[in-house]
Amino acid sequence: MAVVGAGIVGLSTAYALLERGVPVRVYEQGAPGHAQSGGASRIFRHAHDDPRLVRDTVDSRAVYDAWSEQLGVQLISDDGAVAIGSAVDAKLPLLAEAGVKARRIDGRELAERLPLLAAYEGPAMLDERGGSIRTTAMVAALTAALGPRLVTDEVISVRPVGGEVEVRSGGSAHRYRSVVVCAGRDTDRFARSVGLSLPVDHGAHVRLTFALRGEAPASLATLQDSSGEFGEVGIYAAATPGNTAYAVGLSDATGGRADGSLLAAGDLADHVARVADYVRRALPGLDPDPIDVRHCWVTRLPWSEDGLAVWERDGLLFPVGHNLFKQAPGLGRKLAAAACGEPLPDALRPEARLGAPGV
Repeated sequence: MAVVGAGIVGLSTAYALLERGVPVRVYEQGAPGHAQSGGASRIFRHAHDDPRLVRDTVDSRAVYDAWSEQLGVQLISDDGAVAIGSAVDAKLPLLAEAGVKARRIDGRELAERLPLLAAYEGPAMLDERGGSIRTTAMVAALTAALGPRLVTDEVISVRPVGGEVEVRSGGSAHRYRSVVVCAGRDTDRFARSVGLSLPVDHGAHVRLTFALRGEAPASLATLQDSSGEFGEVGIYAAATPGNTAYAVGLSDATGGRADGSLLAAGDLADHVARVADYVRRALPGLDPDPIDVRHCWVTRLPWSEDGLAVWERDGLLFPVGHNLFKQAPGLGRKLAAAACGEPLPDALRPEARLGAPGV
């Protein structure tokens, strides 16, 4: 088997193949986990608009727990995930239905969980099994587990040949029983070469990291803010290891093209300014001058911010979606199973529109 791309989905798929005792080679032209999977933290949260995706996230959390044990690394903090805004009332019933430990919290508990946040008395909830994903530690642990199976090389082409899949890279040509293409922005390029047209919206966004003022709290929940109370909706934030800094980003992205060009290059600078302004208004517990800036590509499906689907063609699998870090272990196991000949779950097929609200 082969995996193209060593972002978090590619690494998770390859590790899931190792769990099955299946030989695997992973192709990555750069450093593992340094493109769309880059940065020191991500949010793990169960809340989604599609109950199927909530259930998938519950499954993925269980795999995170198993892999933390296997790899000897804490992959998700125990600090919880906080959401504020009117969406809370719609999401809580879906979480309860899936057995997720989530509940409304008042202003007092919100201040305890998020001492960085300015005064807020609107709807708020706590996902007790949410937290900050230790992204750097996870990428490092999976990379170490793969060892020499991870090859630093650029893949030029993939194609079905005689019942197998040929992968041509800068330095080799090999054939495999099946190949999983987890190439981020380039996934749809490889799909086009085998006659698939993926409905991917390309873009880019910004995530800034800010140092905490004063002593780091022992516990620091993640944040999703859809309230508009502080001038923005679609804000997300997660603590870095040690809770000494907080990474904050906007969910909306500046538009891009499939060829990697931006519709308006100045939009990224505008996003930086918007995030910094939000921090000044909403998070007075942070120093407003960022200590790190992360720009990354976004690949979204048109039916949802959290949309996810997998396309199949002649031994090739093409997973596509956004906000996939939290889904990566569970998704990786499903992709590994499909690569080994098991049926792809119906919910992952494009026609299922996984992640779409109200499905």
